[in-house]
Amino acid sequence: MQDLLREYKETRKALERIQRSLEESDDAIRVVRLEEAKRKTGRAKTTTNGDEHKSERQIIGEMISSTEFVIEWLETGRRPGNKRGIERRAAYQREKLMDPVRMQAFVANSTAGSPANLTEWQRYQLEDALSGLSERERECYTLAHGECFSFEEIADLLGISKSSVATHIKRAQTKISKRLMNSLFLVG
Repeated sequence: MQDLLREYKETRKALERIQRSLEESDDAIRVVRLEEAKRKTGRAKTTTNGDEHKSERQIIGEMISSTEFVIEWLETGRRPGNKRGIERRAAYQREKLMDPVRMQAFVANSTAGSPANLTEWQRYQLEDALSGLSERERECYTLAHGECFSFEEIADLLGISKSSVATHIKRAQTKISKRLMNSLFLVG
């Protein structure tokens, strides 16, 4: 991959050199035409343009643009110009605050095994993490993460809307994250 990236960068440099030489030749052509116009008419002709090389310059410019596009794609690993790459999607950024098996063992011993799966210390850590939540947030959070209910099922059980469930769980996750950051009882 690095070899390919190096080759594209070399190609871009070569194309930029060609573009500079075309611009220099256009400047030279303009100077010659301006001097010829002065000789013929005795005054400078102000409307000179290098239309002959314009199409070549356009093609070279497009080639440079294309190589820069590929170089950026190879360097970043995602399509250039996208405001949001896949690495910034919320689903990939969510933190797993607790081990789901421990959470299930904490909430319902029968779903995740016997209470022997959790030590007293682990039980204390979970209680500490959940202690800062309101009653509704704790209900929603434990139903979602401890008993693996969907948001829709939780909304039906509690008689609230699905968006309220999502809000309560998001608040709970935020509170637990802050509490874990400031706590001596880290979940391990």
